[in-house]
Amino acid sequence: MADRVHPSAKPNGNATNIAAGAGAAVNPKAAAKPPQFPPPAAKNQMYNPNRIPYRPTPTAYHRHNRRRCTCRRCFCFCCFWSLLLICTVLLLAAIAGAGFYFLFRPKPPAFSVSSLKIIQFKLTTTSDDTTHLTVKLNLTLSTKNPNKKLIYNYDPISLTVNSNSVLLANGSFTGFSSGPNNITIIHSTLSMASQVLDADSISSLKSDLRRKNGLPMKILLDTMVLAKMDKLKSKEVGIRVTCDGIHGRIPTGKTPAVASTTNAKCKADLRMKILKWTF
Repeated sequence: MADRVHPSAKPNGNATNIAAGAGAAVNPKAAAKPPQFPPPAAKNQMYNPNRIPYRPTPTAYHRHNRRRCTCRRCFCFCCFWSLLLICTVLLLAAIAGAGFYFLFRPKPPAFSVSSLKIIQFKLTTTSDDTTHLTVKLNLTLSTKNPNKKLIYNYDPISLTVNSNSVLLANGSFTGFSSGPNNITIIHSTLSMASQVLDADSISSLKSDLRRKNGLPMKILLDTMVLAKMDKLKSKEVGIRVTCDGIHGRIPTGKTPAVASTTNAKCKADLRMKILKWTF
């Protein structure tokens, strides 16, 4: 029985190529391939090649930003209300102070020097070439409360008498209360026993004693005062009274020398203490 040859199911590649070559030779236009277009993704890249692809943000980053914004908002909220509260309190205090001032018209107390007598003034030099100063003074002051409704309560008063930068004598006076439109007389004895002076103080005193008007003297009063009206009371405030324009001479014998107080003027200043500093 003779063998039968069956043709292959697959076309022969060489034959196809030959046929295609033949066809191309016969009709080149028909053999040309259609134009190839880029895919959509490539088209987008060609349209904006520098575009950064979208990447979703992690949830933790969003939570962190949200927490930061919330803390900052709370801090700003607290600062705003704190400043508003402080401004409101200051405004109310200013309104209350202005109302009190225009309603009662408070006036500071007035001081004046009535008389100053120099009972003793002695400069002595010892064997060791040290100079000692001994002074005794009698001082009379008057203070007036010019207010109609306010009462001034004074703590004990510290008195000091200076001549330029030299301390002459010091003393004190008990506390008292000065009613409305009241005048209070202050009598005090000031003294200094055997105070050792340096060379500058000695030369300053001797040159001042040779003046025509006599020795210039300044009186200082330091105390605390409290203002009271009915049931209202203020806090105690420091006050310093400076009386200047006084001149005196050394007494001769046992007769006291009366200092000139015609041109004496007293000025009262408030002294406020903040921490360790006094103004």
